[in-house]
Amino acid sequence: MGGHLLRNCAAVIADEGNGPTVYRNVDLLTDGPAIVAIREGLQKEELPAGTITHDATGWFVYPGLVNTHHHFFQCFVRNRADLDWTKLSVIEWLDRIYPIFSRLTEDCFYHASLTAMAELIKHGCTTAFDHQYCFPRHAGKRLIDRQFEAADILGMRFHAGRGGNTLPKSEGSTIPDAMLETTDEFTADCARLIDTYHDASPFSMRQVVVAPCQPVNCYRETFVESAALARDRGVQLHTHVGEGESPVIEARHGMRTVDYCAELGFAGPDTFYAHCWELTHHELQTMAASGTGVSHCPEPVYLVGAEVTDIPAMSALGLRVGLGCDGTASNDNSNLMHCVHSAYMLQCLTASTRAHPVPPPVDFLGYATTGGAALLGRRDVGRLAPGMAADLFAMDTRRMDYVGTRHDPLSLIAKVGVGMPTDMTMINGRIVWTKGEFIGLDEARLFAEAEAALAAVEF
Repeated sequence: MGGHLLRNCAAVIADEGNGPTVYRNVDLLTDGPAIVAIREGLQKEELPAGTITHDATGWFVYPGLVNTHHHFFQCFVRNRADLDWTKLSVIEWLDRIYPIFSRLTEDCFYHASLTAMAELIKHGCTTAFDHQYCFPRHAGKRLIDRQFEAADILGMRFHAGRGGNTLPKSEGSTIPDAMLETTDEFTADCARLIDTYHDASPFSMRQVVVAPCQPVNCYRETFVESAALARDRGVQLHTHVGEGESPVIEARHGMRTVDYCAELGFAGPDTFYAHCWELTHHELQTMAASGTGVSHCPEPVYLVGAEVTDIPAMSALGLRVGLGCDGTASNDNSNLMHCVHSAYMLQCLTASTRAHPVPPPVDFLGYATTGGAALLGRRDVGRLAPGMAADLFAMDTRRMDYVGTRHDPLSLIAKVGVGMPTDMTMINGRIVWTKGEFIGLDEARLFAEAEAALAAVEF
């Protein structure tokens, strides 16, 4: 693969394992998939054979962002006036949107995944987890296989969450029959995907997460057997928790969702939940005690959250926290860098109502990097240091957008926000996006093919 030398970086946000540090006017050297040095004045004789040198004057170099919750397939239903949250209740919205999801084809899932991952990469995301829970019968079982194919094309480090729904609408779920699976179907395909794709080695580009969609749409046995399978195979667990469903779970099972999941064994250091905005302080304590993590998706809070997720309380309890875009049915973009800014600003908005202070801006960058890596069980991504994966993005800050901001690279993204694509995104030591182009790909062709796949579906 060879290496890259980023010469004379204005700032590198490095982390040797003790928290982020800004190194000024240094070189960053990669060799193959790994970072090998971050320091001043690297000499020619220190460079691996075939190293390509890049003038990084003015660049701020950050660790690649780690997205911990998304629904790529929803790219094909975004920006639709007929699905406007302001005009529909949650139940009305679900009743309207799931039949639309059920019409998607295998090609739709593939092209929607390319669309979401491309936008993520443009904005500095290098590791993406997707929660793919929509399996219309006519689309077949190879939807996640096609997602891995899309990730390979773009060079994305991809964690596939194999989701599924097993409870029929007649028993209280919101899922059309055309999207239902049995528990055995679901777990069998999880096992197939793990056997086919899961790679636990350092710098792995492919991993699988067992991720039943949510407790309100699945039988109890689905969650019990998911946990057993994941622990037998050594993979992570994920689901939706605490996004308004707790009263429903309490009515069905006599307890709220966090306690219900814990009783089923669906909790622990290998488990992370999405959202968690409706949870009580006691429930957060329960999760902290078990080591269960949270993927906070700030932008859907604007539309669907009855309250702003209490990140200060989670932080004070030592909960593992990562950030996610969420699906584009409740967040019409796939820009995790924008989520860093949104997450911080939402906490500032509600600071006066909290028992704990808002964490500093740099912590929100941490949620999107080291925090996300921890949720996914990765020790090789999420920070820049020798021996870590060469996953990074760079921004040339010699622009009017950054006047007055360059003294504090750690707070820049959370406080100021970044409104443009990166100047470079590197994944596993390979530059995949630079100078407004995907290396070796024709974006215009990808766009046209995705639009054609969308147009072929009758909504």
